[in-house]
Amino acid sequence: MVSSTSPLSPRRSRRPLAAATLCGIGLVAAALTAGPAVGASAPSSTASASSLAAPVAVADGELMSYVVNSKPNPGQTRLAERAVRDAGGTVIQSWPQIGVVVAHSTSADFREDVVDVAKGHAVQSVGATRTAAVKTPAEEAPQPRSLARSTDTRSAFEIRQGVSATEVVEADPLEAQQWDMTQIKADVAPDGSRDVTVGVLDSGIDDTHPDLAPNVDAKNSVGCTAYGVPDTSRAAWIPTTSDHGTHVAGTIAAAKNGVGIVGVAPNSMMTSIKVVDDDGYIYPEYAVCGFVWAAEHGVDVTNNSYYIDPWMFWCSNDPDQAAAKEAVRRAVSYSERNGVVSAAAAGNANYDLANKTTDTTSPNDTTPVTRQIDEGCEDLPAELPGVVTVASNDQAEAKSTFSNYGDGVIDVTAPGSRILSTVLNGGWGLKSGTSMASPHVAGVLALLKASHPKATPAELVALLRAQADDKPCPTDTRCTGTPAYNGFFGDGLVDALDATAAR
Repeated sequence: MVSSTSPLSPRRSRRPLAAATLCGIGLVAAALTAGPAVGASAPSSTASASSLAAPVAVADGELMSYVVNSKPNPGQTRLAERAVRDAGGTVIQSWPQIGVVVAHSTSADFREDVVDVAKGHAVQSVGATRTAAVKTPAEEAPQPRSLARSTDTRSAFEIRQGVSATEVVEADPLEAQQWDMTQIKADVAPDGSRDVTVGVLDSGIDDTHPDLAPNVDAKNSVGCTAYGVPDTSRAAWIPTTSDHGTHVAGTIAAAKNGVGIVGVAPNSMMTSIKVVDDDGYIYPEYAVCGFVWAAEHGVDVTNNSYYIDPWMFWCSNDPDQAAAKEAVRRAVSYSERNGVVSAAAAGNANYDLANKTTDTTSPNDTTPVTRQIDEGCEDLPAELPGVVTVASNDQAEAKSTFSNYGDGVIDVTAPGSRILSTVLNGGWGLKSGTSMASPHVAGVLALLKASHPKATPAELVALLRAQADDKPCPTDTRCTGTPAYNGFFGDGLVDALDATAAR
């Protein structure tokens, strides 16, 4: 156990998001700054001139999606909405709680025009949320395209996230095969409380699965993939093209009912918050919708086993990316202020998040290009302030070969290699990825919330990290730090028993 820090004092604090650098870009509209955003601190560093980026190229007539950020109050948000309309755009969704408007436009000049008509007021920043044109409902194909080869059973979402294919497992009950629960001592920990709800921001939860049905809160579930507009119909939040969210949900809170497996916190409730669309993308407006929904609908913990598309890393020196990054940061911060604590997967590229140099995979919704990146480029939501960044380990408690790492970035580690959990059609299967590690942590946070119902999100994170079991670096020069904290395992392997035993 970590004893070198107070349980209510996290070892590190994340750097605040830097404001976008405008030098040499020429598009003031996309990153107009009118003082620090709500809850933000002054930037700690600025990007080098060599890494400055241009905004997304937009052609007239192409329907594109944007976030327009204003001060977070109803009056300023209404003024931002008016600016959107006066610039010829369409307001799709507004979140005055955080000062974010989602807008569509077919004008190549929309970003400049919306700032011009606002006359320097209300609009703080504008940015495209993707590089591909928005599909209209009529353009949605009955069957989404797949990036998978015919021999690859993964969804397009899972391929981009680097999650392994599902290996179906027969027979039940299957608790004896849940080495992961034994490793984090969830098998001997209390079961948590039905007063605690975990929001699963993912591809949807199969609420008919016998291991999940008792614990799915259908009343507060939502779909966010219709341009970021919340839709509470069941069809909007159940799975359509991926069993990823169903697998994640089983790890968090599969019921202790004599069927199949048992989750980390089997007495907890789960809300399905669908943020993965039928093409497998999680665009910023989907995530914003998800976090704001969680903040306002009784969610205590969220799990985020994804990175936000289309950029593996969102860079503050790019005007579009900076605006979208700020919108997501505000949504996460709003959820935290409303009592929500969040866990997120660190990613599956075996990448050193503390020493970023290049990205060859982005944007993934059009044509990827090789770009130079630096510390101003972050994996969203995993690297946002307050979010628990989760690495993956295997059955031998070694770093999973695929897991991202990084000294000062990783908070904790959890099992993520060949994890048995629920899949579609009432089955169970094995998957690997930090996507599978993060829900273990979300489950432990749910147990902590049950044990400490009045604890703030920051206090829950501090307790989680303080109670994790130290994991020293192996003989690997990439792992830096101490036995108490290092870049492979953070503060260590999460411990469900200690989390529930602490009073």
